[in-house]
Amino acid sequence: MEGGLKPMDAEQLRENAHQMVDFIADYYKNIENFPVLSQVEPGYLHKLLPDSAPIHPESLQDVLNDVQAKILPGVTHWQSPDYFAYFPSNSSVAGFLGEMLSAGINMVGFSWITSPAATELEMIVLDWLAKILKLPDDFLSTGQGGGVIQGTASEAVLVVLLAARDKVLRRVGKNALGKLVVYSSDQTHSALQKACQIGGIHPENCRVLKADSSTEYALSPESLDEAVSHDIAIGLIPFFLCTTVGTTSSTAVDPLLALGKITKNNGMWFHIDAAYAGSACICPEFRHYIDGVEEADSFNMNAHKWFLTNFDCSALWVKDRNALIQSLSTNPEFLKNKASQGNLVVDYKDWQIPLGRRFRSLKLWMVLRLYGLENLQSYIRNHIELAKHFEELVAQDPRFEVVAPRKFSLVCFRLLPPHSNEDCANKLNHDLLDAVNATGKIFISHTVLSGKYVLRFAVGAPLTEERHINAAWKVLQDEASALIRSL
Repeated sequence: MEGGLKPMDAEQLRENAHQMVDFIADYYKNIENFPVLSQVEPGYLHKLLPDSAPIHPESLQDVLNDVQAKILPGVTHWQSPDYFAYFPSNSSVAGFLGEMLSAGINMVGFSWITSPAATELEMIVLDWLAKILKLPDDFLSTGQGGGVIQGTASEAVLVVLLAARDKVLRRVGKNALGKLVVYSSDQTHSALQKACQIGGIHPENCRVLKADSSTEYALSPESLDEAVSHDIAIGLIPFFLCTTVGTTSSTAVDPLLALGKITKNNGMWFHIDAAYAGSACICPEFRHYIDGVEEADSFNMNAHKWFLTNFDCSALWVKDRNALIQSLSTNPEFLKNKASQGNLVVDYKDWQIPLGRRFRSLKLWMVLRLYGLENLQSYIRNHIELAKHFEELVAQDPRFEVVAPRKFSLVCFRLLPPHSNEDCANKLNHDLLDAVNATGKIFISHTVLSGKYVLRFAVGAPLTEERHINAAWKVLQDEASALIRSL
């Protein structure tokens, strides 16, 4: 391949990788200079790039110039210290190094034999994390369960729902699919709805139970018990409950122990989605939020949200790995080998939807080793203190109110209208969100709680410091003042 990069050449890799690392390091060094939320219009990139691929090779420097001039303006900067929208998606030096090594080795570890280290490291590192979280021994790989890295929490809830579905259908017969019922609160992530669609659960059999301010937006055990009893009475089969520790809208925490007892009494699969807030439970003072996890059949947290592990790395633990394997395994001739056929090893292809998988455990392993538990706990605690600081700033301004109790590092708040009118309040906060994000100085997102349009301020970017919190609050106050003057 004259005139360009060879497909694989160690010295070319060394030279170009150094150039790329310098580019990325400079990106982080200057990340505060970018608008946090991309300010481009739809279709902008089509106007800047040619409509066909090049015939002849171009230099890496030319490509990086285009990244700087054409790609970065269309990027919303999730790692910016002024990013406060949705939930964080953490990057870190350790996570990046692990990702770099995974990309460099570039194996496809669907079964043990394809790279034994990949399977075994994943088992080990998820056992480490389970012990840090003080999960029951049933979730460890030394027993009947174990951990597996999924791409996202959406994939995690899908695979456990399919496992739960097939487990109950083996007992009651495949013709009973139309009788199976799934339960959640109206604060549960929409990923559950998608999992039900894929899993063939009838939409009318998806019970979305109301959670409101009277329960701090947590699922009420009484409402679950009532719904389950009603469905049993009319001949339906309750089989799956999805609870949440740290809901997307307000970081509400469902009462796991009480809900778990209901599922156990009715032979249901009990899943805990702690995608965001699970990371906080590495701190002893927040571990109580997952009390009751011993009742669960599966537990999930996203290390790529708030645990300094680059996307994607969603940790899922199950008590009964055979339930996953029976639902998801395939055994074509071309994948057969002595270790797998002898049941001597774990093949993670049977714990997930796709066949192929990356060496993601390297990232988590390097994060745990290069930072250590004490530093990771300090990292989480710092963000929670910064969120508490922002909450105090909101409380000091009578024009604003905090809408939901803060449990982790998310503050739900809104601007109050000059006159008490809910429609006016919703429009006012919608306009405030648009005005704040249009500045490019910060990026926040919203939700709706009890009919109120609410602003969300999620602290969790790796570079965020108190000065960024104070500057963000100044932006919010200034834009609120401008809106109120215009009324």
